[in-house]
Amino acid sequence: MNPNNQDLRTRFIFDDMPVRGLHVRLEEVWRHIVGRKQYPAAIRRALGELLAAGALLSSNLKLEGTLIVQVQGQGRLKMLVVEATSNQTCRATARWDETAQIGGNETLRNLLGENGVFVITVQPQDGEPWQGVVPLEGGSIAEMLTHYMLRSEQLETHITLAADGDTASGLLLQRLPEEALDEDAWAHVTALADTVTAEELLKLDAQHLLYRLFHETPPRVFEPETLEFACTCSRGKVSDMLLMLGGEEVGSIVAEEGSISVDCDFCNEKYVFDETDVNALFGADVVNAVREEQHRLQ
Repeated sequence: MNPNNQDLRTRFIFDDMPVRGLHVRLEEVWRHIVGRKQYPAAIRRALGELLAAGALLSSNLKLEGTLIVQVQGQGRLKMLVVEATSNQTCRATARWDETAQIGGNETLRNLLGENGVFVITVQPQDGEPWQGVVPLEGGSIAEMLTHYMLRSEQLETHITLAADGDTASGLLLQRLPEEALDEDAWAHVTALADTVTAEELLKLDAQHLLYRLFHETPPRVFEPETLEFACTCSRGKVSDMLLMLGGEEVGSIVAEEGSISVDCDFCNEKYVFDETDVNALFGADVVNAVREEQHRLQ
């Protein structure tokens, strides 16, 4: 493992109580994501926190596949979305009203507006996807996620998240299901976790952070996993999307514009299909067919 790697997810467990935990800290992955778009500071912070949350939760994937975590609203911020895979890769993006004024310290609740929802989708490599949707509760990604876990998974979870322009980080504690835990013990360990500051979460690695928080009852810490940025977009997937749109619609765009281009929201890769590409894709001269139809109607 590269000793300088700062894109790490670390599991830990308390031997004297049924509590497990995860710490994640992302630097290169996060900088790769924020370098793709000019995110307003408030949206960038929320997206970084959701990225850290997705990286934490995806460690529980039991099958090969992808965990998709979304926050959707009807305000100036339309959507935050993170995809994290069982192969330790992740990607993230946001959609918002780019004409709107967005202050640096605006709250997530204010940006999302009314009728916001929190959506988690598990997409197995083989098999049917599963999705959970709940109304937004709480004013931050961490609060929303805590409510979601309690409401949908019936798991008591304590989560702290932080993000700035360089780092996205998170700490998660969870009661192990079906094991008795003294309420005072859970209250004690979460109270300790509550003392962590955003600066500590962003600056300290797992070893130093966990020692600072839990040196009186140190957890057993496992070998960290390396996480990477990876985008799953491809020219083949864009081709499939164009085929679903149909030859008439795609042909019309190419007849008018000369080509059709599709940008990936996650990595900004641009896929351009000209007249030759589109005709080859549909196995017919769909562009010329549109031109002839337009000429006939004139």
